[in-house]
Amino acid sequence: MMNMRLVRPARLVDINAVPELSGIAARADGGVTIGALTRHTDLVVSPVVHDRAALLATAAAHVGHRAIRNRGTLGGSLAHADPAAELPAALVALDATLVIEGPRGRRRLAIADFFVGLLTTALGADEILVAIDVPGPPHAGWGFAELARRAGDFAIAGVAGIARPDDSGRCRDARLVAFGAADRPVRLRSAEGALIGTTLSDEAITRAGAEAARECDPPDDVHASSEYRRHLVAVLTEDVARAARDRRAAAAGSPCR
Repeated sequence: MMNMRLVRPARLVDINAVPELSGIAARADGGVTIGALTRHTDLVVSPVVHDRAALLATAAAHVGHRAIRNRGTLGGSLAHADPAAELPAALVALDATLVIEGPRGRRRLAIADFFVGLLTTALGADEILVAIDVPGPPHAGWGFAELARRAGDFAIAGVAGIARPDDSGRCRDARLVAFGAADRPVRLRSAEGALIGTTLSDEAITRAGAEAARECDPPDDVHASSEYRRHLVAVLTEDVARAARDRRAAAAGSPCR
């Protein structure tokens, strides 16, 4: 924000030395709690994150370059709220809850209510993000896909998603989130609806891609036209749904077509 001359703070406060703001902890409910100062690299290599929130580990591996991942933090990415960032979209797909603290005490906020607009969040001026709670139990079906001009660049568009089966093998819950396609991460609810109740067949996945394109209204800019981004969201939605299907099938030990 300072580099882009969007903010000019009179003072900077370094919170890196606050140990309570870092760390990854497995919870008894199968979820995971992650401190806001946890580095991107820690998300990529953590066995707990891979076991309980693998989508987040994969999204973190797409952030910038190794030097950026070694310094950047999960809370920093969320508080910055860049609409093309990977981690906010992954956590919306995972239905995370954010722990926020300020002079009036601590509060919990659903991540769906956190992003207000372009580079804008529900954090008060006197509040900081303390931790992120990802609910359990872990899910078997998930996918992540993005397109960037070069490795390490922000995504022109991307999609993160999960799919949970019922006892019959049909999709009972789906969460698909587009990034780089609006002023914040966007749930693709019509595309989700095209998957729910199905076995994630090729036909259902094609319908989900078409629905994603219809409900998406991305911006034009110097990097891509709105039409091109809409096409990307459709294609990436299909890629994510197929990946979720294949991972779910692999976890169940049987094909799912």
